[in-house]
Formats: sequence, structure tokens, C-alpha cells
Amino acid sequence: MEYDLKYAKKATAILVLLPLLVMYTEAVLIPSLPTIQKDFGITPGDASWILSIYLLVGTISVAIMGKLGDMFGKRKMFLIALIFYTVGVAMNGFAPSFKFLLFSRGLQGIGMAIFPLGFSLVREEFPPKMVPQVQGLISSMFAVGMVIALPLGAFISQHYGWRWTYLSVTPFAILMLIASWTILKESRYITPSKFDFVGVALLTLFIVPSLVAVTRAPSIGWKNEQTLALFITAAIAFILLMIWEKHVKDPLIPMSIISSRNPMLANLGIMMAAFAIQMMSQANTYIFQMPSPYGFGKSILETGLFMTPNAIVMLFLAPIAGRLMIKIGAKFFALLGSSIAFIGLLLLAKYATAVGILQFIGMTTIVSSGIVIMNVSLINLLIFSVKREVMGTATGANSLFRNFGATWGPAIAGTIMTAYATLVHVTRPPYTMLVPENKAYEVLFASSAFVFLFLAILSLALVEVVKGINST
Repeated sequence: MEYDLKYAKKATAILVLLPLLVMYTEAVLIPSLPTIQKDFGITPGDASWILSIYLLVGTISVAIMGKLGDMFGKRKMFLIALIFYTVGVAMNGFAPSFKFLLFSRGLQGIGMAIFPLGFSLVREEFPPKMVPQVQGLISSMFAVGMVIALPLGAFISQHYGWRWTYLSVTPFAILMLIASWTILKESRYITPSKFDFVGVALLTLFIVPSLVAVTRAPSIGWKNEQTLALFITAAIAFILLMIWEKHVKDPLIPMSIISSRNPMLANLGIMMAAFAIQMMSQANTYIFQMPSPYGFGKSILETGLFMTPNAIVMLFLAPIAGRLMIKIGAKFFALLGSSIAFIGLLLLAKYATAVGILQFIGMTTIVSSGIVIMNVSLINLLIFSVKREVMGTATGANSLFRNFGATWGPAIAGTIMTAYATLVHVTRPPYTMLVPENKAYEVLFASSAFVFLFLAILSLALVEVVKGINST
């Protein structure tokens, strides 16, 4: 099979910059939440839905759009998803009400499908030897976007208002849409089939109650009647979905794709990694910003700057690991990355609140190094383990697993930090607040460490498919 190297380089520029744009767009929202809450006269619980609605719609979108990409063309679905994302971003900047903002955030959520579709286009149209390195670059840009966004988003929100955090992004989103429309080629693997509407309904009935339950549980209680009812509804829908997908001719999520060894282990690994990453990230944010002696007492701007070393390490390590995987193997890097993250998290569990800020940054950088190496290896093991004809479905399912892990992480972290919290009085400005105790961080980091230990053991069962890949 022949590949166009010039096209691959142009497409790489687009697919590498997109996660930077999206992560920036998402992260600039975080410093603005208190201001949005005040402007619309809503509660903190209401404000949390600004984040949750994006994740809810996005989790459904990645599965549906991935399947449609296999049926009608991944470029076509990629552009449609990017249009939804761009329109949603633009509408956010003009939101006159809370309900309008939730609607526009939902449109953004549809655009989350650009990532699995983008991963599929890389695998289909790029020379195989180039794929791991490009996937590494894409992975690293997620972290870079987050680190750039936190301080810059805080600055824009403080000086120009939260709507300008979105208005400032809109021109770049439009430029990316134009560039994608102009440069990207349609995938060469299209598999016409019937669309599984029943599967979509059951998937929605599973995802929405489960994610709503997880999001609300830390505030209303895990044993609350509403929480339990939502979990029961989701469990019933999941069972029905599995039964339906096994017997329907053209399933939304073919069981053969997600149950074979590498895809199953990669999906499970990425879901658990996303869970641990979110727990660790929430703990890191609190340690940086809580007042002494419970943290370093830094501002949002300073927090973003102190997280820069993590982004720099990820930016360099990810493509290097991707390039070396062809010679050494992705399985080796899955084991290496999870082991490094395990060691770094054990150090944080023991010393996070007992060291200076530079030592703390050093330990978080070790963890970030392991995480990015492991993530790059798992996504490559996944995409080289499934047929190109079902690549959109496979990567969409992978994003669904990732979102589930990412949703559970903050919920569990919030529950742990609430369980181990103390009331403190802050003098500048004078107010009282609940602050996580050292025990909370110890539990969070130790729990995350053992997740990565489990992933290290899990990686031993992976089948190597990346080492020695050529032009096939």
C-alpha cells in the first residue's frame, strides 16, 4: 500500500494542534466557574453541569460518530463533529442564560468525537512507522493545552470577562475547521451497514443515568435514593445493551472488537488510567492552592506555571516513546510507563505534604512521564490490533471507556477529600473553608499508585503488535 508522506505531514499539523485547541478551550472554563455562577445566579451544583453536560453528550457522541465514520467516511464525520464543536464554542461566548450555555456546551460535546475519528485517520492514511510517533505527539498536546489554559484563562476571565475566554478561542476553531476541510482526505475504508438505533437508545440509557449518578453522588450521597435509582437504571440498560449487541446483525459496538485481548486490555487500562489521573490531578490542584500548612497557597496563575514542567516532559517523551516502540515494542512501554507512574505516586503518597514545592513538582513530573508513556503505548496497541474497516468504532469505544474513568476520578477524589477534611479560618480575605487534610492526599495518591501497579501487571498479558511494523 502506498502512502503520501507530504499529506501525512500536513495532516499531522492539524491533528496535533486540535487537542491543544480543545484542551485549552475546556481548561479556560475552570477558572471562570465562580464568575459564571455569580452572573447567572446559580448554585455550585448547577455550575458543575457546565462541565458535566459536555462529558455526557461527548461520551454518547464518540460511540455513535465512530460507528458512522466506519459507515460513511471518517473525514466526513470528523468535519461534522468539528463543526458542532466550533458552533458550540462560538455560542458559549454569547450565552445570555444558563440554559443557553448548557445547550451550547452540549453542542461542544458532540464535537468530542473528533479525537477517535482523528486517531482512525492517522492509522488509515499514515505510513505505519509514522503512526506511533504521531499518536505520541497528539497525546502530549493534551497536557500542553491544559497547562497553557489555566493561567491564560484566569487572566482573560479576570480582566475581560468569562465570555471572552470562548470568544478568544473561536477564530482558532474556525481556522482549524477550514484547514481540516481543505487538507484532510477521506478514509479509504468505508463499511456500509445498518445503523443500530436500538443500541444507541440502550447506550444512552446506560451512559446518562450512570454519569449523572457519579457526578451528583459526592454532594447528595452515594446511598441516596436518587443515586441508587440511577445506578440501577444504568445497570439494567447495560445488561440489555450487552444482550442486544451480541445478537443484532450490525451492532453499534461489536462485542468482538472490545472483547479480543488487546482492545479489551487497552480499553480497561485507559479507563483505569483516566480514573487515577483525575484523582491525582484534583489532589495536585488542592495541594498547590490550599493555604499553608495544608498546601503551598499558590494562585491559579501560579499553579498553571508550576505545572509547566509536566507538560514539557510529556511534549518530549511522548513522540520519542512512539518512535522507539517500533524497535522495542509497545508492550514494553506499557509496562515501563505504568511502573514509573506507580513509583512516582508512592513517593507522593509518602512525601507530598512533607517536601518543598520543587521536590513536589519533581515527583509529579515522574508520574506524568509514566502516564504519557503508558497512554501512547496503549492507544497504539489498540489501533494496530483491529481492522481498519472498524477503526472508528474501536477508537470511539476506547474514548467511551476513557470518559467513564475520567468521570469516576473526580467523584471519588471529592468523596475522599470531604471525608478527610478540616475547617480552617483564612485571614486574607477573612473566611472559613473546608480543607483536605494530609491523610486525604495520602489515600488519593496511594489509591492511584495501586491502580498503576495493577496496570503494570495487566500489561504483561498484552500481545505485541507494534514492534517491527513496516509499510503494511
